[in-house]
Formats: sequence, C-alpha cells, structure tokens
Amino acid sequence: MTEEKAEKVPLKEQALNADRITRIGREVQAVQPDFDTAGFAREVLADFPRLELKARIARTSQALRDHLPGTGTQALDVLLRSLPPTPEAAGATSDFGLHIYSPHSDYVARYCRTAPELEHALEALRRLTTYFSAEDAVRYFIKEFPDETMKAVDTWARDPDHRVRRLASEATRPKLPWSPRIPLPIDAALPVLDQLYTDSSRFVTRSVANHLHDITNDNPDLVLATLQGWKNAGRAQGKEFDFIARKALRTRLKKGWAPGYEFLGYPSDAPVELSSVLLENSELTDGDTLAFAADLTSRVPTPLHVTYVISSTSRRGAPREKVYFLTKATTEPGRTMHLTKQHPLRSTANTKITPGTYAIAIQVNGRRLSHAHFQVVER
Repeated sequence: MTEEKAEKVPLKEQALNADRITRIGREVQAVQPDFDTAGFAREVLADFPRLELKARIARTSQALRDHLPGTGTQALDVLLRSLPPTPEAAGATSDFGLHIYSPHSDYVARYCRTAPELEHALEALRRLTTYFSAEDAVRYFIKEFPDETMKAVDTWARDPDHRVRRLASEATRPKLPWSPRIPLPIDAALPVLDQLYTDSSRFVTRSVANHLHDITNDNPDLVLATLQGWKNAGRAQGKEFDFIARKALRTRLKKGWAPGYEFLGYPSDAPVELSSVLLENSELTDGDTLAFAADLTSRVPTPLHVTYVISSTSRRGAPREKVYFLTKATTEPGRTMHLTKQHPLRSTANTKITPGTYAIAIQVNGRRLSHAHFQVVER
C-alpha cells in the first residue's frame, strides 16, 4: 500500500491559527479576567482566511488594541504580564521563539511608538525578543527615534541574553528581508558589530555575518576592511571568525570577487590547469541529472575553493546564473585532482528549468577556467 504524501501546511497556518489565537486570549485573560477572549478570537479569525502572515500579525495586534483595557503603557503592561514566565515555559524550542508572540512586538511598534512611551516600549521589545524575535518592530523605532533607539541597541549588544544581543545586530541590518528600510548610514551599526563578532552564540554571529553580507551589496571594500580589522585585533576565534567571513562574503565569492578569495586564503591567480569539462550527456530534460567531470593539476601546493556555475537565459532573454559549491582542497604538485559531480537538473520554487542552451563552468578561487554547453529540451 502506498502511503499518501502529507500535505504541507503553509507557514501562515503554522504560525498563527485558531488554536494560537485562542491561546493568546486565554493568556491575557489569566491576568485580566474581563478580557473578552471569545470576542477577540472571533474577530481575528473571521479575517484570517484572506490574510497572509504579516497581515495576520497586524490583524491580531489590532484586536489586542481593541480589547485590552486602557491604552499605551497600561495596556502594554497587561500584555507583558500575560507572557509565560520564560520562553521555555511558553514552549519555545529554538532561539527564534514562537510565532504566537509575533503580534505582541507588532503591538508595541504600532500602538506604543510615541515619545512619552519610548523607554517603556523599547524595554518591552528587549523582553519580547526572547519569546519571538522582535527585529522588525525595532526598525519602526529606529525610523522615528534613531538616536534614542540606537542608544538602546548599544545596550542590548551587552545584554546577558544572547537573543537580546542578536537583536542588536539583526534589527539594524541595512537590508533585513521583509522589513522596512531604516534611515541610517550603511556603516551605522558597525560599532555594535564590534561588540558582537566574538560572541559565544552562533545565533548572534550568524546575524553579524548576515549584517555584513547586507553591506557587501553596496560596499564590499568596507566589509573586507572591517573583517581585516577584526582579524588584526586578535580577538576572533578561528573557526567562528572563518564562519562569519565566509557567510559575509558569500555572494561576492559566487561572483568571483578576487579580494574576497585572497582574504580567505585562496589565491585568485592560483597556478592551476583544468582540462575540458566532459559531460555524460549534452541533451537533458527537466528532472534529469547533469553529470560532469574535469581534471585539475597544479605546479605548487595551492589551497583551492572550487565551485561550478550553470548559466542560461530566461524566457524573456535575461541572462541568469546559479553558483554551486564543489570542493575545497589543497593541491599536490604532479597529482591530478579529479572533479566530478552529478547535479540534479530540476525546477524548484526559485528556479525554473526551461528549454534552451545552457553552459556549465568550473570556477577555481573565483576564476572561471573551463566550460561546456548542453541543451535542455522538452520532455
């Protein structure tokens, strides 16, 4: 008997659903007995079917505003008292927290973003981020109260809780996905990152790396200078610093940016020779496997970072490329390194395999050395 494939539940349904909205109401009612749990849930859930995730968050925080007693800090105090005693008691199993508490920080950003409530609101976000990461909410305060908020951010970077320290980096990222841009110079938070790049938590250092990666889009030289300064300071831990540098430079490395490879110890002018790229089959369809091989030799021992690049043209005629990791190694003179890979050539949610001419190239330390062409045809 064939087992039916389980239907994937959309993120918006996992994050905020009827059970979670009801639970929010119960938690508030536990500290505010006259809270209308049934009315709160009824109003929110009536609108949920037509709403995507961010709109569901906003709708929930709106209903909290409508049903919480009073306004401003009075209502916020009720919301904060409704939290379980710790994120772990709430059921959080990861540093990111539980989406059930995403409306809480959204509530702070929407309804407590005033000068008289500023200190109380920022402290609320510091606490709330341990229940669900609050970087999106903080950005609204940076836009309206940049000096005061950045002063709080600087304090967060020294907080005992690693989730709060991570908030200092994540909330100030220049290009945080799905969040509003902030009116700060691109290097405004580098002093914050100076406090965090040696952090003991990968949750924090990953955010530092992603923050630097945002900057590489506009100013890769600044990122390289920052990384070099940290390296020279001698405070960085080897493996963790390497992790930050690789993550920060990842897009530039895919594009073959020589200074990035040099910084990581891979000479961009590596004295290597690469044979022609041999394809097992030069005519493929969506769903087939692209099998290729090439031989690499070197005259001297050389650290190598090898990727392969698949290039094609979209239906509209625009060029497109995808870069994939192949191997890291140090060559031995006179010894052939056999490079081989079987690459699944199939459409995904992000990449559509369309009929046409494709090319595959081998990239060694950022330099493209050999390529071959193949055709994708209709099945």
